[in-house]
Amino acid sequence: MHRQPFLKLLDEYGASDDRDAKCRQRFVEFVNAHTDCFERSLAVGHITGSAWLMDPSGHKVLLTHHRKLDCWLQVGGHADGQCDVLDVALREAQEESGIDDIIVLESAIFDLDIHRIPQFKDIASHEHFDVRFLLQAECQTLTISEESKDLGWFDAEQLSEMNLDDSINRMRRKWLERSLSHLKSSTTNRN
Repeated sequence: MHRQPFLKLLDEYGASDDRDAKCRQRFVEFVNAHTDCFERSLAVGHITGSAWLMDPSGHKVLLTHHRKLDCWLQVGGHADGQCDVLDVALREAQEESGIDDIIVLESAIFDLDIHRIPQFKDIASHEHFDVRFLLQAECQTLTISEESKDLGWFDAEQLSEMNLDDSINRMRRKWLERSLSHLKSSTTNRN
């Protein structure tokens, strides 16, 4: 029962291509197969929530230089039993950025990704079924958490010049497409 709202959210996700559709299908199969899919204790993998967190202008996005994985990623983390993944993404964005004033731009899923986490000490390699949401910070003042080596605001051009994970580049493209779409609709509405 606790999985139904999340399955509905997955069903409403507008897959933009074959990769997206296959990823969504794997999510659905995983959630249906594991009643404990939101628990970190599920050794094969678990649901995580992340944020594509934009600055107040909407022109920059926040990335964290993850301490354990040693790469730049969006902010996010484990659901730890919470089945409202949007709340997970919001909580993690606040914890990892130090910003309390964050607004949800869309309650719909922005992006889905499944990625393998390498073994770390006594934690075996496993998969993160990561659900990403579009959020916006009301300020740019950051506080680096223990999980990060660094935090930074990056515009689309800076992101294109960095050696980033494919999923970050995919979210960058979606972000640019969304911005272009909003620009076109606001221009059309003025005419």
